[in-house]
Amino acid sequence: MKISFDASQEIIEDHHIISILEGKAQIRLSDESLSRIDRCHQYLQDKIHASDALMYGINTGFGSLRNVAIDDEQLGALQVNLIRSHACGAGNLVPVQIARLILFLKIRSLSYGYSAVTTQLVLRLVEMFNDDAIPVMYEQGSLGASGDLAPLAHLSLPLIGEGELYHEGVIISGSKYLESKGLDIYVLQAKEGLALINGTQFSLAYLQASYIRGTQLLQTANVVAALSIEGFDCRMDPFHHAIHDVRPGNGQPAIAAFFNELMKDSVHMSHPGVDVQDPYSFRCIPQVHGASLNALDHIGNVIYAERNSVTDNPNVFVEEDMIISGGNFHAQPLALASDYLCLATAELGNISERRLYLLVSGLRGLEPFLTTKPGLQSGFMIAQYTAASIVSINKQLASPSSVDSIVSSNGQEDHVSMAANAGVKVWQIVNNVATVLAIEWQAAAQAVEMKNYPISSRLKKYLDLYRTYVSFLSDDRSLQPDFERTKTFFNDINWFR
Repeated sequence: MKISFDASQEIIEDHHIISILEGKAQIRLSDESLSRIDRCHQYLQDKIHASDALMYGINTGFGSLRNVAIDDEQLGALQVNLIRSHACGAGNLVPVQIARLILFLKIRSLSYGYSAVTTQLVLRLVEMFNDDAIPVMYEQGSLGASGDLAPLAHLSLPLIGEGELYHEGVIISGSKYLESKGLDIYVLQAKEGLALINGTQFSLAYLQASYIRGTQLLQTANVVAALSIEGFDCRMDPFHHAIHDVRPGNGQPAIAAFFNELMKDSVHMSHPGVDVQDPYSFRCIPQVHGASLNALDHIGNVIYAERNSVTDNPNVFVEEDMIISGGNFHAQPLALASDYLCLATAELGNISERRLYLLVSGLRGLEPFLTTKPGLQSGFMIAQYTAASIVSINKQLASPSSVDSIVSSNGQEDHVSMAANAGVKVWQIVNNVATVLAIEWQAAAQAVEMKNYPISSRLKKYLDLYRTYVSFLSDDRSLQPDFERTKTFFNDINWFR
């Protein structure tokens, strides 16, 4: 079932974004939004015809060609050439769910009426979105400043009958799509190409999708860690509220409170632990997971501000009678937030792998590698290798992109954010962490069932449901399908029920 909402409404909630990612949204624009768009467009047209003044990207070239004047009769061709020349993407295709979000965010930015495009252009984009005709884009090519130029140029190509789209489960050409819908090529007017390719929508979409995944992973990491605590015979002392009352910030009290609530009726955890003190990967869960929670809170605020913003250039202010060339396309806020999210989510994987290592180490009454026949079987031995490999690549991916900058456009664009690279990386990291957590969960489930003692009722309910996805490892088998089924279980489960 699809939900329908106004893409220009004041507040877009995370549940709207999730519906877009899942292809379950239909959008519209309010009459007020369409009126703002049209008024701004008419204002610019009047300015063009009434003045010979140079206006960047409207009647001039771009970047270092900013002072080259363009004749009025060539303004449409200028915009077409802009899109064609900037469609220089490379690398992997943008996943369709993120491409869908990029298209939505572009529509939303244009809907505010500061970009001087026509209502026809924005409505054509809305029509494409609602038909789930999603432009094909590429992951590489944006510097995260001057807008996400290359990927957004690919987004724009189908409007002029070029490029490709995802549609009805296949990729088709832009020309074939227009023909199938009985649509003419859209004729770009002054500034429209620039408004389409300027903006932070590519960088924002990757960050937004990764943030939603990251918040889900944090909750998953909490429950996974709780099952590992049960399986490794840990103490609950580190979760006592007194510890966190004297260090009340940084998210850790909320994490500790969750664990206490989740495990309050565990018969096993009510008994003294087998060791006086647990390793950090268990004892410091509130501090580590809490720091990630704190990071997510900050990142959420950055995303909220950006998805309610206009990020193309120049901006046209009708009421103030101004056309201003500035830098709202610079994605530095997103670059920093994406790098921060890389760190916050990678750490969830790092500490998870350490708990996994202890679970398979043959300690605290557990068989080495959680096997039922040690020696004959290898059990979870290589599963830990896999997790170690994944957290290692995550450490490499988490190296910050935002500290890099490469001069472009003959020095005119001399500081860039690299937010797009940061966004692509964080999407890889969050998906990698999901696999690490899946491995830990499967091992923790094995450990708990091998010990066969009563655990938290909620954890027992989760574990019983999990066994309808993945069976106990009695004999060695390929675990890769189990990892995928475990991630499916994570996606299906509601940890709050």
